Amino acid sequence: MRIGVITPVSHLPGIVELLASKGQVFYLESASKQATRSFILDNNIETIICNPNQQTYKIDAELLQHSKVKLINTCSTGLNHIDTDYCNQNDIIIYSLTKDYELIEQLSSTAELAFGLMLSLLRSIPQSNTDVRLGYWDYTKFVGRQVKDLTIGIIGYGRLGKMMFNYCSAFGMNVLVYDPYKKDEMDDAFLLNHYADLKSIAEKCDVISLHVHVTDTTLYMIDADFIGNCKKMPYIINTSRGEIVNETDIVMALQQKILSGYGTDVIEDEFGDITKSPIFKAMNKGFNIITTPHTGGMTIEGQIKAYTWAINKLKGNNGTILSK
Repeated sequence: MRIGVITPVSHLPGIVELLASKGQVFYLESASKQATRSFILDNNIETIICNPNQQTYKIDAELLQHSKVKLINTCSTGLNHIDTDYCNQNDIIIYSLTKDYELIEQLSSTAELAFGLMLSLLRSIPQSNTDVRLGYWDYTKFVGRQVKDLTIGIIGYGRLGKMMFNYCSAFGMNVLVYDPYKKDEMDDAFLLNHYADLKSIAEKCDVISLHVHVTDTTLYMIDADFIGNCKKMPYIINTSRGEIVNETDIVMALQQKILSGYGTDVIEDEFGDITKSPIFKAMNKGFNIITTPHTGGMTIEGQIKAYTWAINKLKGNNGTILSK
């Protein structure tokens, strides 16, 4: 099996050795789409190992046409970096971690980042650190909020939403939850004390944290209409996907002081020119925005577990792969 690794892995103990046990491995950890296509064709790559976080392009016909690729193994739960329709039409198998529940229940990194983004926004940690670096020592510009007794609304109560719920509860926050797909799993006491509809989340919450997949229902669910119901100038945290929010509406709400801040690990067009993003532009105009480069799952512990699990789906040096 000729394996092309197009994502950084050399920093992860044991992963290079594990890959070597699966086939002949070629590495191109960071390159343009055209360079990656040349790499795939020149080395007759049959299996691609990838991860969306470092990728600046989509794996599609432009990249794969006339190649020998028969399997794409992504060390992620999301698939928005792969043209799944093209792959299905051309008998290219896709492996992901989407339904590997035994593994992903162990991966808390993204929820931890969401909590960190919340604290950073509430306490202006990046801005105050920058101010000190410039030689100033003035706390008055950075008087923040205490999380204890604030109300947070968690939209999406799956694996990561539940972790965020636990973190916030441990810090003494009042926690509301919205997830119509999980509502039937909640007992009466939980529904009474924690469940709320979207309008109530907007009206009652000091912080709103997003933990949902992109679907027709969640696409741009945080827009001008939702924000118009916000009563407490909330902070919004997004570690899901950029297109869960209408980024232009987010910036306008910050301008109009309807929102207090936006902390995000994602932007809508991560595969394009990020400098054209409304979030990027507003951040550089001094609005209270913190943006991280899709680092949610990027911890040593989390990556080792995810890559080990994903690579072990490959059978080995005999060149075979698991069935679809």
